[in-house]
Amino acid sequence: MSITVRQITKLYGDQKALDNISFEIKTGEIVGFLGPNGAGKSTMMKILTGYIPQTEGKATVCGFDVNEESEAVKRSVGYLPESNPLYFDMYVKEYLEFIAGIYGLKNKTARVNDMVGITGLTPEQHKKIGQLSKGYKQRVGLAQALIHDPQVLILDEPTSGLDPNQLADIRQLIIELGREKTVMLSTHIMQEVEAICGRVIIINQGKLAADDKMDALRKNKISTHTFYAEYDKPVDTQKIKQIKGVRRVETAGANAYVIEADTQFDIRTDLFQLAVKEGLTLLTVKKSEQNLEDVFRSLTKK
Repeated sequence: MSITVRQITKLYGDQKALDNISFEIKTGEIVGFLGPNGAGKSTMMKILTGYIPQTEGKATVCGFDVNEESEAVKRSVGYLPESNPLYFDMYVKEYLEFIAGIYGLKNKTARVNDMVGITGLTPEQHKKIGQLSKGYKQRVGLAQALIHDPQVLILDEPTSGLDPNQLADIRQLIIELGREKTVMLSTHIMQEVEAICGRVIIINQGKLAADDKMDALRKNKISTHTFYAEYDKPVDTQKIKQIKGVRRVETAGANAYVIEADTQFDIRTDLFQLAVKEGLTLLTVKKSEQNLEDVFRSLTKK
């Protein structure tokens, strides 16, 4: 296993940021690490990268204990924190050569040139970091995380500030990196997780809320489907509520309704039959596909 977490708890005074968390991540997996603000995501990442110690439990990265072998862990991990601390007065290549020197890399110039090309920094490579847009600063942060060719990448909001074109490039880069490395990705952009990750870990209020493959997560953690129906005339919502499996009905404009029903019921036929019975025309009916955002909300809402 590239990452092993066993019963990790982290206390800040009396506050429990992480509460008995356990999971494993294999080599070659790209795992989305999700949770609402304050759930403990950044705390877990800082523990895995050796920045802070846990209060209880044990964690290893590439077989190295994060407390007892922290230097080996840091050599094995590429970390892009959410804050992305950079030296704004340094030039892009100057900064990357500085990071390469910290890791004691040979052929620093060649490695820096590789990172500039891989992360799409070529157009801005001769600028000071402080002159870059937020998106290009993110690319510099990703380049420093990759420069020592780590086995594990821990990325906290790696696509923050990127425009759609940049985002597509970085998304593809992460997918390619995931073929050889272990990637732990934290983001609030659910579409990114669905596009990149094969597995998702969700924590909420410091506790593990879910850990499963993407498809299984959608299938097993969602108890309702959402339907949209539009008629040519108003419908008594109480009659819609009488359809078997319907939990909730809301109006969505003139003669239109959003209906929540249990997943074992596909009520589209019932909505059509209701129209026939009431002498109405069903103009539109569609079933919304459940996505990761639905799963996330169902597991983390208070």
